[in-house]
Amino acid sequence: MNDPIQNFIEMVRAKNAGEPEFLQAVSEVAEYIVPYVEEHPRYKKGKILERIVEPERVIIFRVPWVDDQGEIQVNRGFRVQMNSAIGPYKGGLRFHPSVNLSVLKFLAFEQIFKNSLTGLPMGGGKGGSDFDPKGKSDNEIMRFCQSFMTELYRHVGDDIDVPAGDIGVGKREIGYLFGQYKRITGTFNGVLTGKSYEWGGSLIRPEATGYGLVYFVEEMLKMQDDTLLGKKILISGSGNVAQFAAEKCIQHGAKVLTMSDSNGFVYDPSGIDQEKLEFIKDLKNNRRGRIQEYAAHYGCEYFADEKPWKIKCDIALPNATQNELDGIDAEVLISNGCFCVAEGANMPCTPEAVATFKKKGILYAPGKAANAGGVAVSGLEMSQNSLRYSWSRTKVDNKLKEIMSDIHELCVKYGKDEHGHVNYEKGANIGGFVKVAEAMLAQGVV
Repeated sequence: MNDPIQNFIEMVRAKNAGEPEFLQAVSEVAEYIVPYVEEHPRYKKGKILERIVEPERVIIFRVPWVDDQGEIQVNRGFRVQMNSAIGPYKGGLRFHPSVNLSVLKFLAFEQIFKNSLTGLPMGGGKGGSDFDPKGKSDNEIMRFCQSFMTELYRHVGDDIDVPAGDIGVGKREIGYLFGQYKRITGTFNGVLTGKSYEWGGSLIRPEATGYGLVYFVEEMLKMQDDTLLGKKILISGSGNVAQFAAEKCIQHGAKVLTMSDSNGFVYDPSGIDQEKLEFIKDLKNNRRGRIQEYAAHYGCEYFADEKPWKIKCDIALPNATQNELDGIDAEVLISNGCFCVAEGANMPCTPEAVATFKKKGILYAPGKAANAGGVAVSGLEMSQNSLRYSWSRTKVDNKLKEIMSDIHELCVKYGKDEHGHVNYEKGANIGGFVKVAEAMLAQGVV
């Protein structure tokens, strides 16, 4: 077999059998990075790709805790420290029943490129547990978080590894984790990001991923001499990313038609305006209800156990979870007039969907570029913690816009062909790779 891409993928598969999410992420990157490495012998000689797919360290640990009935529960905790060539490991913690080593290795691998694209000194990592916060009391979540951090604290620190939140880990969980870290170590430092503003968090951090996603879409549209004004938007999810992506779309004159959760989606043809969005924020953040309640309250359609991709739109923003938009969904979107898809979640589009977008010439932005706003402001939070100083909302928002614009420029630099068409997937992968590869070469065989 003389196909270098396939040879590389087979090598990774042999070492990582039974890890489909990780193999999918590596395969998608290899499509662009392997040919680039073949053209740059110094990267090939340095075995950069072989090293970059191998985690520097994987920590797996037991997390015992006691529920409100006095029963002992046992979960599994993870931290994948993937690459520290350009800075401390950086990446979220995910608490969800689907969490396993394959999922976290895929997320940590993606994080290497995403963090590099921001231009900030952050390596790639990811962690979490198969613990499910849904249906748990605040006290149960606190006891779990305290047990989780009692092990994790040995492996993290503001100059070593700086976790943040992800699915199932919001301000509440970050607070409990930070409290236990401080209790054990006796130190108050920037070991976690996503903290509340009152104790070291950054303004704009809750909004950052959703806002950054829309800022990136604006840059894509600007290349087409277009804007968000009047565009019909489909959004999946109804958590943090979805809420603030919707908010920024509304502010720019777009019409948000859908939001969803794991039970189904709502379709509001009159548009989800700011008042309706506040209802969703209260529903999800405070009452922890289901999106179906929105349909009942506002008298619109609710589609149980379905995804929103069959609704006619101009732009689709998949913001829920990996592999939520498949090849059939992609065909339906395109047939219904969708011309732009930007990922607010990590790898929400399957390889078949991505192939369809590329074949049909649809504007497609991968998550490692389009949803990098969250980790970008996490990096800005780290900077503020180091300075022992807080920046204004306007300053952080302006820096976020600047970073997303710079990421777009990198994607154009490495993804533009001779006809002026930009392959954002190619641009994001190569743009993220080069900085890390140069750092790895400079630091020797480590």
